[in-house]
Amino acid sequence: MVDRTPTGRALVRKSAEQRHDDEARFLRNWLKNPLRMGAVTPSGPVLARRMAGYVDPAGTGSVIELGPGTGPVTAALVERGVDPARLVLVEYSAEFCRLLRERFPKATVVHGDAYTLGRTLAGKLGAPADAVVSGLPLVTRPEPVRIKLLHEAFGLMKPGAPFIQFTYAVVSPVPLKGADFAAEPSDRVWRNIPPARVWVYRRGS
Repeated sequence: MVDRTPTGRALVRKSAEQRHDDEARFLRNWLKNPLRMGAVTPSGPVLARRMAGYVDPAGTGSVIELGPGTGPVTAALVERGVDPARLVLVEYSAEFCRLLRERFPKATVVHGDAYTLGRTLAGKLGAPADAVVSGLPLVTRPEPVRIKLLHEAFGLMKPGAPFIQFTYAVVSPVPLKGADFAAEPSDRVWRNIPPARVWVYRRGS
């Protein structure tokens, strides 16, 4: 049932205004550094919920998010039931960091480089994490950099924990030839601009 009360219409209008503002912020940051940003708009809600769906909300360990931007996937994680206090958000943009601290005050926001994850999060995790959720544009980086990031992430997580990555590409953004980890692709998420796919990587003990 659609809420057509003045309060309901105001909430819809506020949500639309926030999306517009977020898209403008994203575009500004993309113009400054297109390779680091990768996309010109934030992830859509359907893709964000698909990524969040791989995270167990009943867990107690940290959930690390790489490149949260304006926070669409972060919001989907909270909507799924993940305690915001479990979230560790690693963001390179100082502007986005300020925004994330306003929107998710209970989360830990780390201003730093996700591609040097071990150094960026040194001393910030009390125990192995339950998951890593990545919005980084991996395909803009050389293959050795992507593989290094994945293995650094595995080193920060519990055995078998998921590294969740979206991509607009058809193939895995992390090379699979000779891989020492399992990889599982989702169906294509058509209700995103552009259409995307989620890959989940896991490594055992």
